[in-house]
Amino acid sequence: MTTSPTAIPPDQPDQPGEPDRPDARDREPVVAMTGITVTFPGVKALDGVDLRLFPGEVHALMGENGAGKSTLIKALTGVYAVDAGTIVVDGTARTFAGPAQAQAAGISTVYQEVNLCDNLSVAENVMLGHEVRRAGLVDFRGTRRAAREHLRALNLDIDPASTLSSHSLAVQQLVAICRAMVVDARVLILDEPTSSLDVDEVERLFAVVRDLRGRGVAILFVSHFLEQVYAISDRMTVLRNGTLVGEYRTADLPRVELVQKMIGRSLEVLEQLEEAPKRVAAERGVQPYVQALGLGRKGSIEPFDLDVYPGEVVGLAGLLGSGRTELARLLYGADRSDVGELRVEGQPTRLRTPRAALARRIVYSSESRKTEGIIGDLTVRENIVLGLQAERGWLRRIPQRKADEVVAQYVEQLGIRPADPDAIAGNLSGGNQQKVLLARWLATQPRLLLLDEPTRGIDVGAKAEIQRLVAELAEQGMAVVFISAELEEVLRLSHRIAVMRDRRKIGELVNGDDVTTDDVVDLIASGGQDA
Repeated sequence: MTTSPTAIPPDQPDQPGEPDRPDARDREPVVAMTGITVTFPGVKALDGVDLRLFPGEVHALMGENGAGKSTLIKALTGVYAVDAGTIVVDGTARTFAGPAQAQAAGISTVYQEVNLCDNLSVAENVMLGHEVRRAGLVDFRGTRRAAREHLRALNLDIDPASTLSSHSLAVQQLVAICRAMVVDARVLILDEPTSSLDVDEVERLFAVVRDLRGRGVAILFVSHFLEQVYAISDRMTVLRNGTLVGEYRTADLPRVELVQKMIGRSLEVLEQLEEAPKRVAAERGVQPYVQALGLGRKGSIEPFDLDVYPGEVVGLAGLLGSGRTELARLLYGADRSDVGELRVEGQPTRLRTPRAALARRIVYSSESRKTEGIIGDLTVRENIVLGLQAERGWLRRIPQRKADEVVAQYVEQLGIRPADPDAIAGNLSGGNQQKVLLARWLATQPRLLLLDEPTRGIDVGAKAEIQRLVAELAEQGMAVVFISAELEEVLRLSHRIAVMRDRRKIGELVNGDDVTTDDVVDLIASGGQDA
């Protein structure tokens, strides 16, 4: 049994890293954030967090959704004001009023969503704001020449005169990095740069990152892909729930321990649910309600097989970015597959739209409750009947009496508070908004319910009520796919658990008394390969 690596103390500069790089004890961090605290109304997003970035290193910032990664980056770059703590850049305490000041100090950021102008040329994007000028006018020939030199400096063979939109997303990411380096950045922040890239594109990006590291640039790398983190990073800082777990040398932190540190163990004691009978895969005489055979979508999720039976809860476990949502969206028809087959009640079916899924009694409750679920300006009544109205068609209004009956039924059944159908949904608590969203889909009498993070961000009582409802629906014969970042919750509710990693289904576990969160963590860490 291996012992857990000790976090590197903030006052000790580190031990030697890879043999071909200088000893970190001979260097000072280019960025040192100490005791960073950021508070929003009613929420402490960061609480006393430290971060050090050394020149010539790739430093991974790790943590689950809500851990505080984005907040820490925005605190460093001046997007958010810091309530407590210090930021030291090149030995000088700094306070940035915005990203422009941070960039002037040598800190550049490349975000997950490429922030470029795809209607302009590569050269215009690379040199945007730094164009070559003559007599106050842009010298386009000189600008293209300068862009070519910057591209060559990163070993990028890209035609600077070509239109950016003619290139793949991977090339656009490289152009964004080149643009960030035009100002001779000493610190480069890469926020989920590989989220939409395939394997070859990732390696091309990493070649540029390694080159920049060799030139002494400090690189902060944010990614949910464990393989990529271990392939490119020298050191990592782990956050959980807005607090610092520790700073570690990547080579000293096994994958299993990293996952454990990111996820942690819930200290909340939720109301215990009665054990649902454990399904032993395919029972005789019972066919799956939905069956995915080699279903996949390029750039989204690798082909996967999955059976979901009536009366069964299939949990999807994995870190954020592992492909859980992408899998659910393919089953629902929100995204179209380009390989494989979907069968509903044994019949090959093509779900081209969510409305087609609704016709087959398949519904999906998105993890983005506020942007893809609840319409905050509408009433509880209007939100609940939306699904029924979509099924019926917008020109055939639901009779008022029927609407009132449906709404009253689910307000009572789900315990929505306040029990006022005319209350504005946006004013409800997160837990009650989630109940309204569930009521919308349950009113359509689905056969398959896809729930993506239905208990995220809600209080313990509402969480227990929703968990109990899911168990009851399965007992009544509904098929359920349940996605949650909380492994304890997945284990509590699921008959079977499909485990995801790096947008690939890596295995399944049949739930039972002998299955623990450690089994799921081990499977995630190993990638489905024998240890």
